[in-house]
Amino acid sequence: MGKNINIKLVFKIIGFLLILEACFILLALIPSAYFQEGDFFPLLYSGVITLFFGLLLWFSFKRKKQGHLGKKEGYVVVSTAWLIYSVFGALPFLLSGTTSTYTDAFFEAMSGITTTGATILTDIEAAPKGVLFWRSITQWIGGMGIIVLSLVLLPILGIGGISLFIAEIPGPTKEKIHPRIIETAKRLWLIYFLLTAIQAVLMKFGGLNWYDSVCHAFTTMATGGFSTKNDSIAAFAPHIQYIIIMFMIIGGTNFVLTYFMLKGRFSKLYKNEEFRFYILVLAVISVIIFIPLIFLQNMGIEEAFRTATFQVVSITTTTGYITADYMQWNNALWFIIFLLFFTGACAGSTSGGFKMVRQLLLIKNSSLELKRLIHPNAVIPVRFNGKPVSQELIYNVLAFFLFYMIIFAFSSLAMSLFPVVDFKTAIGAAASCLGNIGPGIGMVGPVENFSFLPDAAKWYLSFLMMVGRLEIFTVIILFAPGFWKN
Repeated sequence: MGKNINIKLVFKIIGFLLILEACFILLALIPSAYFQEGDFFPLLYSGVITLFFGLLLWFSFKRKKQGHLGKKEGYVVVSTAWLIYSVFGALPFLLSGTTSTYTDAFFEAMSGITTTGATILTDIEAAPKGVLFWRSITQWIGGMGIIVLSLVLLPILGIGGISLFIAEIPGPTKEKIHPRIIETAKRLWLIYFLLTAIQAVLMKFGGLNWYDSVCHAFTTMATGGFSTKNDSIAAFAPHIQYIIIMFMIIGGTNFVLTYFMLKGRFSKLYKNEEFRFYILVLAVISVIIFIPLIFLQNMGIEEAFRTATFQVVSITTTTGYITADYMQWNNALWFIIFLLFFTGACAGSTSGGFKMVRQLLLIKNSSLELKRLIHPNAVIPVRFNGKPVSQELIYNVLAFFLFYMIIFAFSSLAMSLFPVVDFKTAIGAAASCLGNIGPGIGMVGPVENFSFLPDAAKWYLSFLMMVGRLEIFTVIILFAPGFWKN
């Protein structure tokens, strides 16, 4: 940490990541060529432009002395990667005419890469299918993380990736399933790929075509929420909705736990306090909403159960799919949904948001404070999974909570300054983008979109998405003067 930041190495890695992004953009040429809806050349040009700049950075710094990839470089690469991916990821939307301005294209790309799912598209089904395929891919590569993906390929660079892993993996814990960081990343991505494939196959045999199956598998496992339909998941049959519920829950589970479960070590699941708390929250809130839906919204038992469970799982895991307009429910019910904006699923999952482990540690620490007041001389540590939690980690969680709420409050105030935004919409947009949820409340509710917002609001919310996806500290540390000093 005492050395200058190795900018040359940072540029070299960014070049590599852009080459990777170009490959994903060009992958969208397959459905584009099949459906022939006029987006083939816009996608081709976007891929070539991205590839050109990637190769330019790669070869410009290939022979430079690469040095050491430290923690500072890790933070810079991670934050820059999400920004650069959005800058170039916006090209297919703009060149195809799907969006009329670069601001809208950038907003859509950032929403995809950060797996937020907020959209400015007013008629999704009118967009070319190749572009919508790219839109789904942005969430899939953003879900597990651009950086974790690159860790699989970092040996090509001859660079150790632990600093990138620390900077990108969401949540206060960075569990590994293998002593070598590259092997951990490979296993995580293999699980991610296999689960995506399994969901796509199940949805295909459930009656969807391959295109919709693959697109929704991409955005479900990423807990992203982009759909190819204007009505989102409400356009699909109940059995498809149940499949998506199951995979949203899996997507919100710590992928290390999923790995152990696939290895048959189920004890890891039920012994994990965060996972038990996660399932408890989903079950309790679903029941709380399910019962009133029967009596207040005149739904049948199965429909009420499915609707309540789907929306609770979708919002808690920050996926953001919808099957109902919760803003039309009783005020108490949609307010409960809004409170879920401040949850998030498990650390180490593709979910955004606050994360269950932080909430659990806050609850435990708060309850122990009462005991400490009664017994001031007693040493009563917070325990998680049977082990004492360091005071440093507790301070980190408290600081994160403070920063999160300050940013939310400031952003709500900032959004409310725009004449076209009422206060309900302001807090809904701020909470949705910071928590990477997608739909909000008010004029950005589940059946609305973000297209009416002024450009300045869209740029600010885009920044908020990145701050939320990268867990706040990764981004705001770059604004600390001491970070850039020797």
